[in-house]
Amino acid sequence: MSADRLSNLSKGEKPESLVLCPLVSAAAPEQELLCIFGTGDFGRSLGQRLLQSGYRVVYGSRRPHSCGPLPQGAQATSHEAAAQSAGLVLVCIHREHYDFLETLAPQLKGKVLVDVSNNLKKNLYPESNAEYLQSLIPGAHVVKAFNTLSAWALQNGPSDANRQVYLCGNDAKAKQAVAEMSTKLGFTVLDKGSLSAARELEDFPLQLFPEWRLPLRVAVGLLAFFFFYLLIRDVIYAYVDKGKDISFRIMVSLANKVFPIVSLIMLSLCYLPGVIAAFLQLYRGTKYRRFPDWLDRWMLCRKQLGLVALGLAFLHVLYTLIIPIRYYVRFRISESTISQIKENRTSVFDTTTAWRADSYYSMGILGFGLYLLLGITSLPSVSNALSWREFSFIQSKLGYLTVFFCTFHTYLYGWDRFLKSYSYKWYTPPGYLLSLVVPSVLIVLKLLLLLPCVDRSLIRIRQGWERNDPEVASEKALLT
Repeated sequence: MSADRLSNLSKGEKPESLVLCPLVSAAAPEQELLCIFGTGDFGRSLGQRLLQSGYRVVYGSRRPHSCGPLPQGAQATSHEAAAQSAGLVLVCIHREHYDFLETLAPQLKGKVLVDVSNNLKKNLYPESNAEYLQSLIPGAHVVKAFNTLSAWALQNGPSDANRQVYLCGNDAKAKQAVAEMSTKLGFTVLDKGSLSAARELEDFPLQLFPEWRLPLRVAVGLLAFFFFYLLIRDVIYAYVDKGKDISFRIMVSLANKVFPIVSLIMLSLCYLPGVIAAFLQLYRGTKYRRFPDWLDRWMLCRKQLGLVALGLAFLHVLYTLIIPIRYYVRFRISESTISQIKENRTSVFDTTTAWRADSYYSMGILGFGLYLLLGITSLPSVSNALSWREFSFIQSKLGYLTVFFCTFHTYLYGWDRFLKSYSYKWYTPPGYLLSLVVPSVLIVLKLLLLLPCVDRSLIRIRQGWERNDPEVASEKALLT
């Protein structure tokens, strides 16, 4: 150290290396401020979710001092003041109240407007709500988003069945801003393109079970057919041929025949398209050709077919459980008991009948247990927790086992009745025989696919091998 520095130290000056500088904490970045027009259920739920995700929220309201309870941490002010304070505005109001926004065009110019509105029915207006909003405020960047979510989903966070946010808009930067906000809220973003796609997004929440229409139509058709078929065979035949009025059986006995019949057929229809597709691939020798449209549509609704079948099977179980308490059954049992006492006779225990009855009930219980397992694993929250191999094992292998148990259950119910002439009333086969046609065909076709030679060919095709592959043909030509 130099003499000058030593003299300075002697005067009380501290060396630079020894000066203790206070730590200056870096200023935390200010949270982004977002504006919400509308203080209804959806607006409050969206604001609460934004606050939980680290945003600041200001509400624009026509009555800022009497707009009801707002999420803790949010502020309410006039529409004009709120629009000036934020660069992104979420419009959570109905289209009928959009008119006042036209007066805010100067404040909203250059800003991102997120339209979350829906209509009460399709084609209510000539253009979509988002396009109408864009025409009112041409200087703003309108993005359609969040209209497919519910207030419940926003309050409780994205669930497995409600993770997606669809959006569309004409400005790429505006869509990017909305996408980043959606991702921060925990949702998955799907960009549907320009604002012209807004009508499609607005029609989406108005659809009433679009994936369930075909399965429900099939179920209603089968239920109606078998109900009237069994009504004619059981009730009308007994009245016409024997003069007996057994119309009371319609409520329980007839229903308990129709439900299991339709359930077994619909369960078989879940797995039949997969078998047809496999044989089609074997016939074509490739997996790269599209299936026919009817087969594609059939395969896409297999889950819904199975769930409807499970519901009918559940009804069959409930109807079966109430059989012992029915007045008709109790009357027949007491009548039979009194008749045996009067005639001083007893019934002989039949081991064959006991085996058949226990096997019949056992197959039914096992089939319904697997039925429930298939239904539970089809839930998104459960299927997402399974690996693909686990899901395939349950839905495919155990699914075919379910078909087998339920079909065997029906065969045990029929036993040798099909050999009896009294079973063919008015020369029509009993309902349980008709219900066995589709599952029996399915089981036979599946067994054919399990043959080693057929199974190896199918595996090769599904791994990319083609029977008419030009490269394979050229290699064969060179070898010959």
